[in-house]
Amino acid sequence: MTIWRIIVCIIFPPLAVADKGLNSFLIVLVLTLLGWIPGVIGAIIICNKTKRYNSKRKRK
Repeated sequence: MTIWRIIVCIIFPPLAVADKGLNSFLIVLVLTLLGWIPGVIGAIIICNKTKRYNSKRKRK
């Protein structure tokens, strides 16, 4: 995860996960509407988890 992605996760979490799919975007949007900190945490988790999941799939 690049520094720019982390900055976007902190400033506007839904934008950071927009390229991860509609479900991820909606989840982070709802979390952000409930509170900014849950949105940031959700965005960081989704950005990190997706990258790790894709790298494991490529190895097999």
